[in-house]
Amino acid sequence: MDISIIIPALNERGKIASDIKAAAEFCINNELAAEIIVVDDGSTDGTAATAEKTRSTLPPSVSLRLIRHQRRLGKGYAVRSGITRSTGRYVMFADSGRCVPYGEAVKGLTMLREGLCEIAHGSRKMDQSRIVRGQGRYRRICGGIFRWFVAFYLKVPRRLTDTQCGFKIYEGDIGRKLYADCTSLGFAFDIEIILRAVRAGYRIREFPIEWTCDRDSRLRPARSLWNVLSELLRIKRIAPKSQ
Repeated sequence: MDISIIIPALNERGKIASDIKAAAEFCINNELAAEIIVVDDGSTDGTAATAEKTRSTLPPSVSLRLIRHQRRLGKGYAVRSGITRSTGRYVMFADSGRCVPYGEAVKGLTMLREGLCEIAHGSRKMDQSRIVRGQGRYRRICGGIFRWFVAFYLKVPRRLTDTQCGFKIYEGDIGRKLYADCTSLGFAFDIEIILRAVRAGYRIREFPIEWTCDRDSRLRPARSLWNVLSELLRIKRIAPKSQ
């Protein structure tokens, strides 16, 4: 298996079929034997049933797996569920809604194949990145607070410009090990994974992407910011134990 693509989904009935189709087309165009793993994190709108209907449209080189949580457990838990059950030489996760075209993953895969890093992150903040539709003002403010907090309080390397972009690729065995150890259930899971990876000596590199803001995102900054900051405080407390 060349690559496993994880798509975490919460009430994404209107997007999930096109997500699967786009992921499959990317794999076909790049001659990758692949598995697409959709993790339904307690959806109530028929997301899993809609995903299942796409199975018959996939070519033999691309398989579909569905993981269903009976109740909402958090994005971090959903991504962990998919990655730890993956089998690919490389494993990636991509947010539902195709904010980043799947073709952009070639840049990250090339870096991994050439041995330049073990983990490749898509970044919206690089000079070469192209923003088709940006975030609203309030989201940008919340994002600025978050970035300051993780840089100055958790000491995440400042060379990582976009820790929260939902488009990341790992060498398979390394990704599975990192996520098996991850304890964060919510949106702060990316930070815990980065801290664990840095302390384990894995190299993380970013690559520029094209990105379009999904105004139908399940993240609600006003409601989520303080929960995320609280989770970061917990990560700070447990981080020394991961060394």
